[in-house]
Amino acid sequence: MADEETRPLFVFQMYNGVVTTGNIMSSSRFRGRYFRILYFFAGVIARFILWELIIARLGFRKWTRRTRAERFRREAVRFRALALHMGGVMIKVGQFLSSRLDVLPPEVTDELANLQDEVPAEPYEAIRDLAERELGGSLEEKLEWFDASPLAAASLGQVHRARLRVEDEADGFRNVVVKVQRPDIELIVEVDLSALARVGNWLMKYRPVREHADVPALLREFSGTVREEIDYLHEADNAERFFENFKDDPDVHVPRVVRSLTTLRVLTLEDVYAIKITDYEEITKAGIERGEVANKLLDTYLKQIFEDGFVHADPHPGNLFVTPLESNGGSPRRWQLTFVDFGMTARVPENIRDALREMLIGVGTKDASRVVRSYQQLGMLLPGADLKLIEQAEAQVFDRFWGMSMSELRKTNPDEIRKFAHQYRDLIFSMPFQVPNNLIMLARTVAILSGMCTGLDPNFNLWNQLSPYARKLVEQEATKGLGDWLEELGGMLQNLIALPSQASRVLAQTESGGLLVQSPQVSRDIRSLTRSVDRLTGGVIFLGLLLGGVLFYNAGNVLYAEVMLAGAFAALIWVLFSRKD
Repeated sequence: MADEETRPLFVFQMYNGVVTTGNIMSSSRFRGRYFRILYFFAGVIARFILWELIIARLGFRKWTRRTRAERFRREAVRFRALALHMGGVMIKVGQFLSSRLDVLPPEVTDELANLQDEVPAEPYEAIRDLAERELGGSLEEKLEWFDASPLAAASLGQVHRARLRVEDEADGFRNVVVKVQRPDIELIVEVDLSALARVGNWLMKYRPVREHADVPALLREFSGTVREEIDYLHEADNAERFFENFKDDPDVHVPRVVRSLTTLRVLTLEDVYAIKITDYEEITKAGIERGEVANKLLDTYLKQIFEDGFVHADPHPGNLFVTPLESNGGSPRRWQLTFVDFGMTARVPENIRDALREMLIGVGTKDASRVVRSYQQLGMLLPGADLKLIEQAEAQVFDRFWGMSMSELRKTNPDEIRKFAHQYRDLIFSMPFQVPNNLIMLARTVAILSGMCTGLDPNFNLWNQLSPYARKLVEQEATKGLGDWLEELGGMLQNLIALPSQASRVLAQTESGGLLVQSPQVSRDIRSLTRSVDRLTGGVIFLGLLLGGVLFYNAGNVLYAEVMLAGAFAALIWVLFSRKD
């Protein structure tokens, strides 16, 4: 990380080599910014050491524990003030930290959750100069009209409304928004990221942090995302890909890109601004059912994650709109869900999608073991995690909370939560979970999305939305190719063939006294093992005949299909009504 830490000096040298006036002032400004970030985080770390490692060990552990939540909240308040004052990458850092529910206490994440990327606008003259340099001509030459007052101002750039000239009209629209970077933002980003890299090295010296998070890897992931955000050509590519993914969905609107007025630092898009998705009163006034908006919002993200593998990863209120359409007579008001700002996206590789499908099917069907398997596939469990205990906890959560709306969950009796925490205190204390680096953006997106759906509809029921999608995924699994089915069936038959010999071995060890019994229940289970083998055999026979019948039916051989399906039915009856223990 040495190169990362010395980057600010390199930035100053390059900056001095490029800029002809104000070099010393600019270098001093950037250097001061760099050390201000270091000073802030050094103070946070020093206060943590004082309270958690010194005062606690001097016999005041109860006092430190009692004041911990308020101290953490104050640190989050300090950071929020710093981020709003400095802008640049620091607001992005706050939004990023608000999603790290796995490594940060709720006092911190809750305080940072509403940190909006809104800062004072740059002077119009500076924005105009940069835009004209990028576009290679004056704004009057390139556009019929350009609004000097920004529509929105964020830490990395700001947006102005404009209108295309008649001859440049694109795809039937002339009203556009022009997104222009803040001057010197590339240098500010590099300075901020360099300071954060040094802070990351400090944090890795503390073992609990080192065990639960690879901070340098997280920062590399974050740095790549921020650098992509200031590449407007990359954002234009993202917008066009998103448009292609939803072009056949009439309920989703994606702005089109004006390539002739788009460069590395200037992005021109169709103006699609409408009712903010958090402007609940306006949505209701427009005759639009907010619950439908919440459902559509979740549906679009399920498609992005599980079908497209390409996700709009910044779903904050300024990037999502509800666009009313003309209604037809007395029918309900039509509307579209509109997306803007494609600088922050997440890509979901096929192997990650497979694991996420496994998780969604597990949640949708209340299959705790399947959920735990998905955790393993995703790399979410730390080494040594107690899989059985995690599975038991998941099953308890499903039994108690599955099917409840968000408002019902909020009304859960605190005593019930405490009882659950007491029952699984070892699991909660060890916290064997981590969010892998390649899932950070996706986890942040899902966390924000959950809050937005609940805001739209306090009675929003996640289970009602996930269950149909989980069933759809199960049906897709059921129509897998013949080769996949035969491979799975072969594996099951291999296990079936091995099972009698394994059962005999267990019984022989039991008779000879070589089997260690750790629970009274084990002896009873062993006595029923032989009968269980018979029932399992019947189950596999049923599955084999059923699959064979389906394959013959699909191939058009109805006679063989009927014979095999009749055999499958007979095997199923035997399995269901054979004597149980």
